[in-house]
Amino acid sequence: MGNRLLAGKSETQMRKYEEKACKSSTSPQNITVILPAYNEEVSIGSIVLLTRFYADNVIVVDDGSSDRTAEVARKAGAEVIVHKVNQGKGGALKTGFTAAADLGADVIVTMDSDGQHNPADIPKLVAPIIEGSADLVNGSRYLNGLDRNTPVYRRVGQTILDRFTNLSSGLTITDSQSGFRAFAASTKDLFRFNAQGMAIESEMLADAGKSGLRIKEVEIGVRYDINSNFRNPIKFFAEILLRVMEDLEVNRPLYFYSVPGFALATVALYMGVRLFESFYLGVESVSFGLAFLMIFLALLGIFMTVTGIVMYSMAGLIKQAKSVQ
Repeated sequence: MGNRLLAGKSETQMRKYEEKACKSSTSPQNITVILPAYNEEVSIGSIVLLTRFYADNVIVVDDGSSDRTAEVARKAGAEVIVHKVNQGKGGALKTGFTAAADLGADVIVTMDSDGQHNPADIPKLVAPIIEGSADLVNGSRYLNGLDRNTPVYRRVGQTILDRFTNLSSGLTITDSQSGFRAFAASTKDLFRFNAQGMAIESEMLADAGKSGLRIKEVEIGVRYDINSNFRNPIKFFAEILLRVMEDLEVNRPLYFYSVPGFALATVALYMGVRLFESFYLGVESVSFGLAFLMIFLALLGIFMTVTGIVMYSMAGLIKQAKSVQ
């Protein structure tokens, strides 16, 4: 996938990334891997040991585990940070990014700690950042089409989630829910880390798109025979879709409000024409229920359409103000 550079990045940000790219081509890079973990004592030790072959530092963020995740990770050689209370994947990644910066990371890699990702893919994931051609690299399971080994519910839902995430972020990503990614360390302050659970993957792409980061995708392999990888399909989709819709409301108000609002107003207009036609021709008596519904849809449609336009205009003014600063 080619580079994608979106509008909205300030000249200061551009210069910072260009300087970073120049440095990365002439000096060694500190690669730090972040492993958010929750009750992963069975897999975390082997994942840390394998990851250390390809990284300078491995940080395990034990997000309120009730088992020996932290102890096992520490004995395997990881830097371990323990959350006393579970904060969700977004909170774990936020802690990890801060710790990685403190360790002097130039490239930050995020991986799942249940063993589904192969640490041997780390070198090709970080290569575009080290070469200075990308700010974020997304590890994609579907770069060459949907993997047949992917569970059916994931195959069905993945396409839907990708479409919504791409619409929200303004990107063209083939695997929006991948937890295996590489980031230039200079991007760490661009992410909100607000989302809980797997919705954080979509949120980070929305933040990356809004900030105009250069993004590439590389193909990765994934194991689906990991027991901890199973999630309730309905809960899985609902959680991510909710977050994507929230981002869509903020980043694409015309799509979120104006498009459906215009559709509702059009339906109301059609209903009005038919009611007037029926009344004028005397074919049938006017239904007050349908008339009330028509008025309701018309008002709602107009309100949503205007709301989308106003929010879009305000977002444009805010963006202009920031560029001036």
